[in-house]
Amino acid sequence: MQQAVIFDMDGTLFRTETILERALDEAFERLRNEGQWQGATPIATYRNIMGVPLPVVWETLLPYHETAVREATDTYFLMRLVENIKSGNGALYPGVTALLEQLSAMGHTIFIASNGLIPYLEAIVSHYGLNRWVTETYSIEQIETLDKGDLVAQIVAEYDIQDGFVVGDRLSDIVAAKANGLIAIGCRFYFSQDDELRQADHIIDGLAEILDILATRHVSR
Repeated sequence: MQQAVIFDMDGTLFRTETILERALDEAFERLRNEGQWQGATPIATYRNIMGVPLPVVWETLLPYHETAVREATDTYFLMRLVENIKSGNGALYPGVTALLEQLSAMGHTIFIASNGLIPYLEAIVSHYGLNRWVTETYSIEQIETLDKGDLVAQIVAEYDIQDGFVVGDRLSDIVAAKANGLIAIGCRFYFSQDDELRQADHIIDGLAEILDILATRHVSR
């Protein structure tokens, strides 16, 4: 039986806003150059839906475009995200590596469960060396339903997890925790929304607070 800490990536471990606007603007500049878009890049709209699977992103941002245009934009956007990560334009939240190191030393098994796509997640994990502490990184691509709860359920089943936490900034992370009998820790970070966080078991303003929760709460499921 393993006690686990399952982290979301975007807006939880990785400061997605450090590369998001750049990559999204690059993708929409390409659309503008092709005559497929007029006006400003819809940054605010994306912030409101941050954390949903990418197919939903493009259905929202490009509701009147053909599927082929959405798919091409998705491919280009992903390429620009990865290149920006590799170029060092992104950043982890303060204290990420120290926290992961401490959790690992305490005997917790660490996972990442993200709505991000595999090449994007691999770029972050590789660039920052997160595999030193993270047992496995899971992408929503691995689940046909594109449901974060099902993704966490796969981790729980594969590693026989009975006790643990899901740490994330959006409602999908909180719901995924509760659906799998785990404790939900909501992060009041860049993309979070207070009405969603209220459904979490704990709310934190910084990742170091996770250690306090672990020290004071006995997990029993």
